[in-house]
Order: sequence, then C-alpha cells, then structure tokens
Amino acid sequence: MRGTPLRRQLTGCPPRPTALDALAEATRMFQAGQRIDMRGLAAVLGVDRATLYRWVGSREHLIAEVLWSMIDKTIRRLRAAGGTAADVVTGAAEASMTNSGMRVFLEREGDLALKLLTTKASDFQQRLVDLVAEVVDVDRLAGRLHSTVPDTDLPYVLVRIMESYVYLSLITGDEPDAARAARVIHALLPCR
Repeated sequence: MRGTPLRRQLTGCPPRPTALDALAEATRMFQAGQRIDMRGLAAVLGVDRATLYRWVGSREHLIAEVLWSMIDKTIRRLRAAGGTAADVVTGAAEASMTNSGMRVFLEREGDLALKLLTTKASDFQQRLVDLVAEVVDVDRLAGRLHSTVPDTDLPYVLVRIMESYVYLSLITGDEPDAARAARVIHALLPCR
C-alpha cells in the first residue's frame, strides 16, 4: 500500500512523472531554445532513459510531438478568434516564424527540422494538412471561400506554402517573411 499513487499523494510525496510531463518539459526546453537532450530530460523527470524512450519513442518522435502540440494549439487559438481560413493559416505561419525556439531549432538542426516537418519521417505534415483542411472547410461550408484550387489539393498546397516561407532561411538563405506568406495565402483563399 505504501507505493500506491493514492498513498504517495496522501503523504505529500510528489506524483510520479508521466509521458505528458516529458512532453511538457521537452516543450519548455524547446521554447527556451535548448536542445532536447534525452539524457538531460530523463534526469529532470527523475526517470531512467529506457522509461523515457518507452514513453516517447525516440528523440525525433518527441520533437515532432513538441512541434505538433505547439502548432495545433496555435491553430486552435486562431480558429477560436473567429478569423477566416486565410487569417488562421497566415497566423500559424507567422507564429512559427516568430517563435524563438523554432528559430533556434532551424538554425541548430535545420536538416532534422526539414526531415521531421516536411517528409514522411513523421506524421507532422499529414496532421497539419488534415488540420488545415478542417480550417478551410469552415469557410467553404459557410459559403465564404471561393478558391479556384481544387478542394482536394488546397490544404496540401497551403501547408507547402507555409513551409516555403517558414523554412525560407534553410531553402534560400533569406529571412522568413510573414507578409509575403500572407499575400500568397490570401490569394489562395479568397473570401467574400
């Protein structure tokens, strides 16, 4: 009975960390511009590395989940604010461009970033395409969206446009430019 979660809580012992704690701490590290180091993360959580890897898969999986949780929250917050699909997609691109942790990650581990965010190495891009499709469908179903891009292609095209501008420094060496991204996104998502 001494080692049960109930007994630990009743006696004031701190709860044991979970996989969600690992995600929260990794997100904090990322936002602070720190490299997500599995050994250091396990030490902060007070678990061994085998437990941490069992919880999160690999460092790459964990980073992809950190990035997903951040963009998912951003898009959901922008949707709740009630803007158009163009506003939401533009806002998500701008949030990615201006996030200091993201900027450090792209500078420090650009190849890994591109691998995780733009290829099938993780499911990040497909999840983002699916979420952007939900955003676009709101305007389409309300009769506000009048795009000439086919419905089946539009979410993917929007994500690729976002990527092109967010990762501009890795692709061409230019600084990411939210205004340029906004012009293209708004052209693809004309609303009435």
